[in-house]
Amino acid sequence: MSAHANLERRRQAIYGWLLLSPAAVLLTLFAFYPSVATLWSSVFSRGTRRKPTEFVGTENYADLFADPTFWIVVKNNILYAGVTIPVSIFIALSMALWANGKIRARGFVRTAYFTPTVLPMIAAANLWLFFYTPGLGVLDQIGSLFGLPSVNWLGQPETALWAIIIVTIWKEAGFFMIFYLAALQTIPEDLKEAADIEGTSRWTYTRRIVLPLLMPTTLFIAVNAMINSVKLIDHLFILTKGGPSDASKLILYYIWEMAFAFFDAPSAAAMTIMVIAVLGIVATIQFFYLDKRTHYQ
Repeated sequence: MSAHANLERRRQAIYGWLLLSPAAVLLTLFAFYPSVATLWSSVFSRGTRRKPTEFVGTENYADLFADPTFWIVVKNNILYAGVTIPVSIFIALSMALWANGKIRARGFVRTAYFTPTVLPMIAAANLWLFFYTPGLGVLDQIGSLFGLPSVNWLGQPETALWAIIIVTIWKEAGFFMIFYLAALQTIPEDLKEAADIEGTSRWTYTRRIVLPLLMPTTLFIAVNAMINSVKLIDHLFILTKGGPSDASKLILYYIWEMAFAFFDAPSAAAMTIMVIAVLGIVATIQFFYLDKRTHYQ
């Protein structure tokens, strides 16, 4: 009996490892190994034909902290994330609550909200370039009807980053709405009927019942929005290229610039490691903080 039990356990262990192996191989090839290789590259100097690469420890990290452009990029990304994440989530939740209600042309409304998400990043950026072009753009054409002067939205430091933020919110809100919409449809109708019997207002029902039940979805969306906030690069290539005067330059664009424009791969690797570390810390804090307020059933 004992031998048979051991054989059964061994079979289950082998079966479990067979199920795990495809994900483990993919994670190793595309996540773990690149991360280790990037960390290794970040502690070596940039090699040239005359001067081969050598171990420098944390020198690349120290050089980044001493670089004024680095702090401009960090400030830009903090502002970008601090605005796009909460605003996108709020708009997505509002759209989902409305699109989930009993309204006319509900299918059309959902499709209209989701349409910006299915557009390719480059196509969406070119579309907004048509809006932002000074003199000829849609925004300036509307402003001219009210006697407002032409504004170079993408060409002045005061407005360039905000213009990118608006594009991101427009692009991401519909994507996040789909998750909220799916979560709303899992809430039992019995809860709404019981709230109606008790004479509960729509606002109280939403605040006391719906929002707590949506917390797992909110946590998932918040983590994804945070990751998205440091990987924007497509829009910058089309709209501003990080300018003017680094006013709209974000972290991933700066990493690309260091690696492929300045050919400084070790510095780009050092910044990548810092981004991974910060994302890991923030995600951990989000999970521990929001998990206490999350209802999974």
